[in-house]
Amino acid sequence: MVQAPIGSATCPELAAAVADAGALGMLAITWRDAATTRRLLAETDQRTDGVFGVNIVEDPSAKDVPTETHLEACLDAGVEVFSFSFGTAAPYVERIHDRDGTVLQSVGSAEEAENAVDAGVDVLVAQGWEAGGHVQSEVATLPLVPRIVDTVPDTPVIAAGGIADGRGIAAVLTLGAAGAWLGTRFLATEEANVHRRYRRRVIEANETETVYSNLFDEGWPEVPHRVIENATVSDWNAAGRPESHRPGEGEVVAETDAGDPVHRYEDSLAVPGMNGDVEELPLYAGQSAGLTDTIRPAGCVVETLTEETLEALQKR
Repeated sequence: MVQAPIGSATCPELAAAVADAGALGMLAITWRDAATTRRLLAETDQRTDGVFGVNIVEDPSAKDVPTETHLEACLDAGVEVFSFSFGTAAPYVERIHDRDGTVLQSVGSAEEAENAVDAGVDVLVAQGWEAGGHVQSEVATLPLVPRIVDTVPDTPVIAAGGIADGRGIAAVLTLGAAGAWLGTRFLATEEANVHRRYRRRVIEANETETVYSNLFDEGWPEVPHRVIENATVSDWNAAGRPESHRPGEGEVVAETDAGDPVHRYEDSLAVPGMNGDVEELPLYAGQSAGLTDTIRPAGCVVETLTEETLEALQKR
């Protein structure tokens, strides 16, 4: 079981709690500076004796801190698990393997899976369309996972998208996956670095209340994502989903704890310390929000998911 690298919602407290419970905790580091990355790695390492990894997004707009810089910081810190998304891990595989590390890559099709395996990737993350946050595939998890498993049968596949309980984990295991990757469920934990109003919207949302679009494109354009419907989404829908001159374009709807403005269509995640109409920001969540209705410690979530999975497998 893997706690997905849910952007700024990841933090040492969350990754360590998941690792302590026996699952794989993840830190998202791409949009953080090198000093912050080193600090977070050290803090997480101090908090747990379990296993945690890092996620690196191959986002051309994030080159203020190049992937090489993050990679070196992580290797120097002794990180053993690296996941890559929205790009290829190929340029980094050899260096990670030289340090006995493991490379994961997110894919959204059988072709992407084949290319990743040819590049030396160790584990594939098959992300289905149901997933929250930024989405790499237009295929649902249920048909995507067995397709990739059949295409690269010698490579472990982790299923992602729409999974929030043990029944979902058991389902993807029967499809041939080696494990499951959960993001939305871990947003609704006490440790997740998210604003309380965002967390509340996640547990209150049902499976029909998420929207897949390119709407929140300021900062990371042309990348599809899934969010819970809010006033920003509703007003855009009512206006006919325009590509330009969108309702409230350029408006400042919130500010960070440092006083920096946050605009309506930014890709910024609502984190603690933000002030203003944080519910107008992208409330990233998958369709599994309908199965996520309680806020619990992350360790308890891992334990419950494990128990549910074993129970579901025994009923087969």
